[in-house]
Amino acid sequence: MLPDFRNEPLTDFSKVENVEAFRAALNQVKAEIGQSYPLVIGGQRIHADSTFTSINPSRPAEVLGHFVSGSKEQADMALAAAEEAFRSWQYVPAAERARTLLRAAAEMRRRKHEFSATMVLEVGKSWAEADADTAEAIDFLDYYARQAVRIADVSHMLAPYAPEQLSLTNIPLGVGVIIPPWNFALAIPTGMVSAAIVSGNAVIFKPASQSPWIAYKLAELLWQSGVPGGVLNYLTGPGSTTGGYLVTHPRIRFIGFTGSKEVGIWIHENAAKVQPGQIWLKRTILEMGGKDAIVVDETANLEQAAQGLLVSAFGYQGQKCSAASRAIIVDDVYDHVTNRVVELAEQITVGAPDYGPEVWMGPVIDNKALKTMMDYIEVGTQEGKLLTGGQPIETPEGGYFLQPTIFGDVPPNGRLAQEEIFGPVLSVIRAVDYDHALDIANGTEFGLTGAVYSNDRLRLEQARREFHVGNLYFNRKCTGALVGVHPFGGFNMSGTDSKAGGPDYLLLFTQQKTVAERL
Repeated sequence: MLPDFRNEPLTDFSKVENVEAFRAALNQVKAEIGQSYPLVIGGQRIHADSTFTSINPSRPAEVLGHFVSGSKEQADMALAAAEEAFRSWQYVPAAERARTLLRAAAEMRRRKHEFSATMVLEVGKSWAEADADTAEAIDFLDYYARQAVRIADVSHMLAPYAPEQLSLTNIPLGVGVIIPPWNFALAIPTGMVSAAIVSGNAVIFKPASQSPWIAYKLAELLWQSGVPGGVLNYLTGPGSTTGGYLVTHPRIRFIGFTGSKEVGIWIHENAAKVQPGQIWLKRTILEMGGKDAIVVDETANLEQAAQGLLVSAFGYQGQKCSAASRAIIVDDVYDHVTNRVVELAEQITVGAPDYGPEVWMGPVIDNKALKTMMDYIEVGTQEGKLLTGGQPIETPEGGYFLQPTIFGDVPPNGRLAQEEIFGPVLSVIRAVDYDHALDIANGTEFGLTGAVYSNDRLRLEQARREFHVGNLYFNRKCTGALVGVHPFGGFNMSGTDSKAGGPDYLLLFTQQKTVAERL
């Protein structure tokens, strides 16, 4: 019998022994830099001449690894391998499938710093952010293993009917493609892939092009833990020949995606089209963008609010769909809170995160992202008042660093307040009063996360009813959802409210079968 689920604790980097252990892990993964990684299809390693590189965004000249640019032919091979593996994997008992995840969780826990150090290099996470990412990945493995056993047979939920023997089971869908993002480069792929395979499906895992190295480590861990090669196929490459191609393929049964609104809409539209030879309606599990707001009223603990705004806006360089990109502050305390957030932001240490735990903010993911952010900053100078930041940080190694940036008096309907920037850019919006603040908070096409800082119970209850987001927090930051504690997913253009890390998430990868036998 398994013990109750418990979230993986975070590493305390104030302890010398933890710092030393993490530095040792960094040295270990640095020794692996420059290797070539194959596609892995049906357990077979496939190399090719056409490759792309994964780079360190802190030092773009540093090539971390070489990866295969998969072709349509190789995508078809992966699909065929997954279909063959599904024939037997679907009948493996849920408890046995769950044990593969539990073994993977135990091994990831043992190698926690190795996985975190890889993300420090590949996606520019600070030590603390990378450690939290790995902890969340471990949580997904442990949590979904337990959930798979719980939901496999739910016959006990049926009403008794004496003339018949009844069963109600959740069975897998088939073969799907998993397309995760680069920002939670371990946690989100782990959650999506493990949910699909522990439910009895076979998958083609198409990682983000910015984070194929950590994705390979994840896939390798799962294979070593007992997941058959054809059940999990590792396919890197451009969307046109891999992920995008498979989305429209008639033999794909489901698509799990986390990423931008634009790509999510494309997947939703194209997956809905029934292709020649297709005999099902495809299932889509879509987690998309956000334009998340933190509301602060005059009754709040203002220092607590400022600290929460800082962490929510600038943690991992604001590259979280849950990040606070709007601070909506009532007029009475607008100047006080805004000035304090600016003061705190100017104390943030920015640099290459492998230098040490004292580096609070690393680089943005790549040069394209940096240019997009600079375009938005130019818009911000026209729409609001630049209070701090707004400039790239030049380094001898050419990293993609940007100052924490804050704009004040941003109009609620301006581009800066409406469009997802996905970087360290915070828009501060002045509200006349609390009701006005809630109206502004709800005034975007998104509905992912939000927070309210207030000590007025009636106002918190009003927000509970009216603040239309999937994850709402009171008197705390709007990032940092915990598996099993804060099921995560949003409304409107933030996706299908899939509630990752929640008790119903695995149901999205299954279909129910009722059997009645006349006695």
